[in-house]
Formats: sequence, structure tokens, C-alpha cells
Amino acid sequence: MRYFIELSYNGKAYHGWQIQPNVISVQEILEKSLSILIKEPISTMGAGRTDAGVHAIQLFAHFDTEVFFDVKQLQFKLNSFLPEDISIQNIFKVKADAHARFHAISREYLYRIALEKNPFNREYAFLLKSKLDINKLKAATNILLEYSNFKCFSKSKTDVKTYHCNIIKAEWQLVADELHFTIKADRFLRNMVRAIVGTLINIGIGKTEVERLHSIIKSKNRSEAGFSVPAHALYLTAIEYPASIKDNIE
Repeated sequence: MRYFIELSYNGKAYHGWQIQPNVISVQEILEKSLSILIKEPISTMGAGRTDAGVHAIQLFAHFDTEVFFDVKQLQFKLNSFLPEDISIQNIFKVKADAHARFHAISREYLYRIALEKNPFNREYAFLLKSKLDINKLKAATNILLEYSNFKCFSKSKTDVKTYHCNIIKAEWQLVADELHFTIKADRFLRNMVRAIVGTLINIGIGKTEVERLHSIIKSKNRSEAGFSVPAHALYLTAIEYPASIKDNIE
């Protein structure tokens, strides 16, 4: 039997979602907890992986087991068992071929930029002391939507077969004393969102001209793009699945 599990986590204490040697990850903590409560070894497959320090408001993973259990009871036990920075929102049974990663049709991220010093958000937003030109930010963001190859924003050492991503939405919004960047796409490359935000910031502060973004993207060269903004202000906010996945729930 296959189950989807919906969770959220504060990524501060973790080296990202995915299990890696010699560091602590969200996946490792989740799998150990599931294995103890279900009383058999459990492996999970996440919808994607977040970098060290990145947060997730919504992430899905799937796991298989032959053990029968009450999903609401397991959810309650997991939330009691897991550390306070990981929360289980839902667990539901799906058909055997439902896949948390390959069946996801979009992911959405939020990056928070603090425009003023605030002791209550310093660990969750990136304080930018330079003044940003919102019009330049928006103009550059519109340019992103003209392209699909984003190799220039990807980490150089990665094993992906393609650098093509379909950006569905990219926008800026002023929220109180913060500037929020939201981006939604069918898939993302490693470090892509943080590199995009860093490049856009360079444009917003006047370090890079708006039109130069065309040549940066066409270069397919990471060194042409801007800096990678800190991880602590990045959030995976939503993952979308086709209706057929939900219809397959037994």
C-alpha cells in the first residue's frame, strides 16, 4: 500500500530534505520516526529536495508499507514523536503508481526580503540594506517569463538531464516591511530560486542593467548571474498534483 504524507518544517537545524552522509536531514528524521511507529523499515520519496536551511510550508512524500494503520492515529503519533520543527499535516492512501516527485506538476517558492531591521524576523527574512527599485525588479522578472533554459541559475555540479523549466508565475509583492518574491514552475534546478533572487537584487540596486538579464540567461553560465541569496529566507510553499492523483485516493 502506498501513502502520501504532507508535512512542513523549519529548515534551520537541517541540511536540507534529502538524506546525506554525516549530516542531519528532514528525510532521515521522518523515516526513523515512521519506521519506529509502523514497526518496519520505511523509506520515503519526496516531491523535491530543499537546500540546507530552506523551509517548507508544504512538502509531500510517499512511502510504501504492508502494515495496516489508522492514518489519523499515525498522524497524531508522528506529531507527538517528531521534533517541534517538523509537522505532519496529512497522511492519505493512494494508488500504487502515485509518485510524490514525478506526478507533481508545479512547485511554488517564496523568498522574503526584509526592508527594515526587525529582531523578530531576522532568522526568517533576508535583511537588505540597499534600496531596491521596484520597477526595475518587475521589469526584470517579466524577462524571466520569456525563457525556459535556466542553466545560468543552476549549481554547476548537478546531474540533471535538462535545464529547461516552465515558469508559470513570478511576481513581487510588498507585505508590511518586507518584499516577497513568489515563483511557480513545473520544476526547479538546484539553487535556482536563490540565484534568480540574487540576480534580480543586483538589478534592483542598479548594479546590473535590466536588459542585461537577456544575455545572462542566454550565456548559460552560472558565473554571469548574480549572487546566491541566503537560504534562511526561502520557503517551499506549495506543490500541486493533477486531479487524477486525488481521484485515485481509495
